[in-house]
Amino acid sequence: MTNANTQNPTLNIGVPFSFEVYPPRKPELRDALHQTIGTLAAAGPAFISVTYGAGGSSRDATLECVSYILATTDVEPMAHLTCVQATRAEAVELVQEFMDAGINKFLALRGDPPEGSHEGEDFLGDLKSATQLVQLMRTLEDPAKPLSIGVATFPNGHPQSTSVSQDIRTLLAKQAAGADLAITQLFFNAQEYIDFVAEAKAAGVTIPILPGIMPVISPARLARMVEISGEEMPRDLEAALSSTDSAEEQREIGIAHAANLARELIAGGAPGIHLYAFNQSGPVLEVLQRIS
Repeated sequence: MTNANTQNPTLNIGVPFSFEVYPPRKPELRDALHQTIGTLAAAGPAFISVTYGAGGSSRDATLECVSYILATTDVEPMAHLTCVQATRAEAVELVQEFMDAGINKFLALRGDPPEGSHEGEDFLGDLKSATQLVQLMRTLEDPAKPLSIGVATFPNGHPQSTSVSQDIRTLLAKQAAGADLAITQLFFNAQEYIDFVAEAKAAGVTIPILPGIMPVISPARLARMVEISGEEMPRDLEAALSSTDSAEEQREIGIAHAANLARELIAGGAPGIHLYAFNQSGPVLEVLQRIS
C-alpha cells in the first residue's frame, strides 16, 4: 500500500501521534475527506480513528472510511463503535462486519443519545456500557488476529459522573474488560491531564492514556466544543479568540494554544498525542510541525 498523498514529510515529535476524523455528512464531501486522509497519513501517524454517528447513523460511512484508510494508506485505521440502540445480536453482527473488512483496531464507546431523544429515555440497547462492549469484542476476537481496543476517558469527569474518582473506577473496569488504551475527552489545561493520569496510575490503571487535543481556531468552534464536551469554558482562550475578528489571527491563536498544550503534555509524560482534526489537515499538521 502507498499513501494517497505523499507531499508531507513524516513528522517526529518524540512520541507517537494519531488523528481523528469523522465520516462525510454528505456524499459530495467524500473526495475532500479522502484527500485529507491522504495528507494526514503522509505525516506518519500511529493510527487514524473514524467516529461513529449516534444510533449508528454513520455505520456504513464509518465502514467505508476505515476501509479506505486500510486500502490506500500504510496507516492503521481505528473504528469507533457504540452501544446505542443495538441488541446483543446486532452488536455482534456490527463488530463482525468490521472485523471481516480487515479492521482490528476499535474505540469502544457507550455512545451519545440520538438526536431527538428525550431526557431519561433509554437510548442504549442490550449493552449498557463501553465496558460491556469491550467484553463482547474480546469474545469475538480471533487469537490469530488480536484486536486492539481503545476506550474513552475524561480527565475532568464525564458530564454524568459524580467525581473524577468515579471516572477512574470506570476506566479500571474498562481495563479489566480488555481495553488496551484510553483516549481523553477534550481539555484545555495540561495539568488537568497530568493530575488525572497520576491519580489513575495510583489507582491501578496501567494502560496508556492518550491526551486528545483539538486546535480551536474560532470562537464559534470553541463554544461548540465546550457544549459537546461539558468542559468549563477556558476563559483565556475564549478572550484571545474573541479579541480579533480576523479569521487568520484566530487560526494562529488556536494553533499556538494547541501547540503549547502539546509541548506541556509531552514534557509531562504523555505517551502520545491524539489530534481531533475536524476533517481539516492544516491546523493539526501545523501543531505537529511546531513541536517537531
